[in-house]
Amino acid sequence: MLTILRYHEPGLGPRLGLCVDKEAVYDITVQYNTLAAWLQSTTGDVPGASQALAETAQKGSPACKLADISSQPDASRRHFLAPIDSQEVWAAGVTYERSRVARLEEAQDGGDVYSRVYSAERPELFFKSMGEKVVGPGASVGIRHDAAWSVPEPELAVVFNPGMQVVGFTIGNDMSSRDIEGANPLYLPQAKIYTASCALGPFIVLTSEPTWPQAAISLRITRSERLRFSGQTHTRHIHRGLPDLADYLGRCSRFAGGVFLLTGTGIVPPPEFHLSEGDEISIEIEGIGTLSNAVQRV
Repeated sequence: MLTILRYHEPGLGPRLGLCVDKEAVYDITVQYNTLAAWLQSTTGDVPGASQALAETAQKGSPACKLADISSQPDASRRHFLAPIDSQEVWAAGVTYERSRVARLEEAQDGGDVYSRVYSAERPELFFKSMGEKVVGPGASVGIRHDAAWSVPEPELAVVFNPGMQVVGFTIGNDMSSRDIEGANPLYLPQAKIYTASCALGPFIVLTSEPTWPQAAISLRITRSERLRFSGQTHTRHIHRGLPDLADYLGRCSRFAGGVFLLTGTGIVPPPEFHLSEGDEISIEIEGIGTLSNAVQRV
């Protein structure tokens, strides 16, 4: 298994790394100073580019072990950064039946718009974040101070190269203010796009297959070290096909450095639950890893 990650190296700053079998990490920053540069190199031949990268990296010595990279940001030691640099993050909505039901429950106008988009040919796609604003592992995600109903949305994130070919998958957290969106669908940008509203990590699992990985997705939220909510879903419940989402995302848009797509959530906490500052969110996707973040009020 090959994974790409970004990490902080004391004295050097951000580094791009290749990890083999989740053990040895090779610093590939000399070959590719940004993730965007590597994604550009994969266009047209993702398997060949991945294999060439692995062969080149392993000619040198590992920079460290994956276990040596901390999940807690600290400038004095090696730690994970969000596995993204100049890319945009987009998101697909109402891709799970549970998400459709939840959006109907939160909508104050009856929610017919959500029922229609679930079965429509054209998917719901919306802009989520610029890469430099994405939160990495161990950092804090935000809840709006003017929202009364904030929740995390655990999602499988797809990484595309500039040719809209699938390069890999990572874990995403699409933080949402459900009461703001529920008041009016036109408030979606305010409910979804704000400081620290998007988290990705810890790394990108490389693949060239344009199909959903068959993986369980789980969410745990703790408060004062006590479990307050847990839930689970599976990627087999995603209503949309991956090629279909890639097609619509790439229509009339060009992503020179690649693009990330959050693919919707099938885990929705009940209406009586909302996040509080200091909560701990942990999202695990089978075969990829775990993304953990604390919650801060913004």
